[in-house]
Amino acid sequence: MGKTREPSTTSRPKLVRAAEATAPTAAPDATPVAAPSGDRTQQIAERAYYLAEQRGFAPGGELEDWLAAERAVDAQRGAGPRA
Repeated sequence: MGKTREPSTTSRPKLVRAAEATAPTAAPDATPVAAPSGDRTQQIAERAYYLAEQRGFAPGGELEDWLAAERAVDAQRGAGPRA
C-alpha cells in the first residue's frame, strides 16, 4: 500500500490569547504627535458610534450621526469641512 507519513518537523506558530498579548509601549521620552490625517475616518466612525449609542441605535439616523461626527472631528482638529 502507501507509505506512512512521518510527523512534520516544522513547528507551528504559537497562538497567543488576547489577554496574553502585550501592546508596545512608548518610550518615556516620546513626544506626542498629531494623529495622521488617515486617522480622521477612524475618529469619525468612533464619534458616530457614540452618537448612535446616545440615541439608542434607533434606525434611520446613521447619516446624521456621521455628518455630526465629521463636523465635531474637523472642529477638534481645527480644520474646516472637507469637500
